[in-house]
Amino acid sequence: MCRWIAYSGPTVPLSHYVTEPSHSLISQSLNALEATTSTNGDGFGLGWYGEHQEPGLYHEVRPAWSDSNLRHLCRHLRSHLFFAHVRAATATAVVRVNCHPFAYGRWLFMHNGMIADWPILRRAIEALIPDAIYPSREGTTDSEAIFLAIVGANIEENPVRATETVMRKLKHIMKENGDGHRLRFTAALSNGRDIYAFRYAVNDSANTLYYRSNRSGAVIASEPLDAERATWAAVDENCMLIARRGYPAGVVRFSP
Repeated sequence: MCRWIAYSGPTVPLSHYVTEPSHSLISQSLNALEATTSTNGDGFGLGWYGEHQEPGLYHEVRPAWSDSNLRHLCRHLRSHLFFAHVRAATATAVVRVNCHPFAYGRWLFMHNGMIADWPILRRAIEALIPDAIYPSREGTTDSEAIFLAIVGANIEENPVRATETVMRKLKHIMKENGDGHRLRFTAALSNGRDIYAFRYAVNDSANTLYYRSNRSGAVIASEPLDAERATWAAVDENCMLIARRGYPAGVVRFSP
């Protein structure tokens, strides 16, 4: 499974959370402690907000630990809200268009999880993407398909409701195609102002999610970035974290 972090708060270099901590995302790409796979070497990506409404993106298929460009970029890129992701591929190709985060308009999305039996369910799930949005489908991952389906479920009006709607439809598709299909959905979604992070699963255990928050911002991660574990709070399964600008992050139930 993948590892990721999301940050919202005062403008800082991305290196402050991506490369510098003792258990930084680069460290997790080599030695994740709470993942089903300890190595996440199937590419990485950055997404950040700056002067434009749409986020900037950088994707690479090489492992994060072997790319010196990542350290240089993170030292010089500064943002008030950014995502970073290291990938462990599940049944789809290691190519740039399959690297997270994904963007559509002002929205940014990344995912740690999977839809089991994706080749069997793929056609029905891709049908959830409206025709007007489908041309934005560049890769082959279940993650990107879920994201574009959420966009098409009226994300602008209510991103939480849009995500709930897609999760319900996924459960219905899985049930229609037989018992026992599994879904893991530990994901982050942002419009450049607020972050919505989900920890949810169907017929499985959800992948881990932690956060640290105060009034100035929040750091959300697949696993703690340092040894100070007491300063990190775990998000329970079937819950959602909302980090709105200017407010401490809060956790509520997420049970579509």
